[in-house]
Amino acid sequence: MNKSKKRVIYGMLFLIFLIFEVYIALFVHDNFIRPYFGDVLVVIVVYLFMRIIIPEGVKYMILYVFIFAVFVEILQYFNLIKVLGLSNNTVARIVFGSTFDIKDILCYAAGSLILLICANSIKRKNML
Repeated sequence: MNKSKKRVIYGMLFLIFLIFEVYIALFVHDNFIRPYFGDVLVVIVVYLFMRIIIPEGVKYMILYVFIFAVFVEILQYFNLIKVLGLSNNTVARIVFGSTFDIKDILCYAAGSLILLICANSIKRKNML
C-alpha cells in the first residue's frame, strides 16, 4: 500500500478517535471513562496523528508517543499551565491537563500496549 493511502486510512482513524476523545472530554463526567479510558485513547489519537505525517519508517513510534505523553504528564507535575498563566484557559487545561497523576501514566502505557498489539496484528496480516 502506498503512503497516500496509508495517510488517508490513518487520517480517518484519527478523526474517529479524536471525535470520541473530544466527546469524552466535553460530555462525560464520571469516575472511570473520562479519567482512565480518555487517557488510554489520547495516546492512540496522538499516534494516529503522527502516522498521518509519517506513515511508515519509524520503528519505535509507539514508544516515542508514550514518552511524549509521560513528558506532558511530568509537565503537569510542575504546574506548566499555571506557570504559563493559562489556568483559566479551558482549552489549554483540556489539551495539556492540569493535574499530575501516576495512574495517567499507567493509562498511557495501556494505550501504547493496545497500539502495539494492533500494529503487530496488522503487520502480520499485511493490512497496512
